[in-house]
Amino acid sequence: MNLKHLAHWLALAETGSFSRAAEKLHITQSALSRSIHVLEEELGGPLVDRVGKKNEMTPLGLSVLERARRIVHEAQELKQGAALLQQGGMGKLRVGLGSGPGAMLMTPWLQYMAEHHPLVQVTVSRGSTELQLMQLRERQLDALVVDVRRVAAATDLNMAHIVEMRAGFVCRKDHPILSLHPGKVPFDAVLAYPVASTPLSQEVARILVDHYGPRANPAQMTTLQCEEIASLIDVVQQTDAIYLGILGAARRGLADGSLVELALDPLFSGEARLALVTLAGRTELPIMAVFRAFVSSRLGD
Repeated sequence: MNLKHLAHWLALAETGSFSRAAEKLHITQSALSRSIHVLEEELGGPLVDRVGKKNEMTPLGLSVLERARRIVHEAQELKQGAALLQQGGMGKLRVGLGSGPGAMLMTPWLQYMAEHHPLVQVTVSRGSTELQLMQLRERQLDALVVDVRRVAAATDLNMAHIVEMRAGFVCRKDHPILSLHPGKVPFDAVLAYPVASTPLSQEVARILVDHYGPRANPAQMTTLQCEEIASLIDVVQQTDAIYLGILGAARRGLADGSLVELALDPLFSGEARLALVTLAGRTELPIMAVFRAFVSSRLGD
């Protein structure tokens, strides 16, 4: 089976139009039609129904689509990887970082690559876990570092556990809650202030509710929410907002004393389970080994 025919079929499936697909491929529309016809003959049936000006995929076309996409992408990666190895290079790496990992890894990773692998093209993307999973599956990203509690188990994903990181509640050192409750802080006292957090998984929500009751449900408790923990920490440093999340992301403030972890009553014992997520069956880029070692070392510390 000719890879070129599969690539032509993918272009047609993605654009939904023979004319747009031909333009994208820089070939004539008649050449594209011949290519699709050859592929249909090889597979023993039509891949697309031509209904007037519309092109609709047949059941056979739908079943072929995902396999064709995987085969074409794997062939492209194999060719790219072989060329890089022949040239002695390490290529490029596109990674997605979840909220907590992004706060702890993004700047150190970029700095490390600038110093040790200056010729490698590095891209770091931030965003919701759901968006990044879609980008990984569409091969727009090569790997993710996220909390696996926000990732549904799937056969097309490899999830390599890295570390478990404790979570908690943090406020600025001169927050009024500390003078009002110099010892253990009752949970209800926290609710008198804005609570800042990233989107939390259902599992974490259940842990919070089990600890503190229905009022701890993040859907009601969290008043300030975004994916950028650094912004949340800045807000906590300057206001009476209280941060809920991975303590490692607030490590600088906790270390220099500008931030304080609240000792709640009862004590909160939540944690994030961070993992490196890659696409199963995908050819691993040479630079991936460097990224994996860096992440494990950095988060382990």
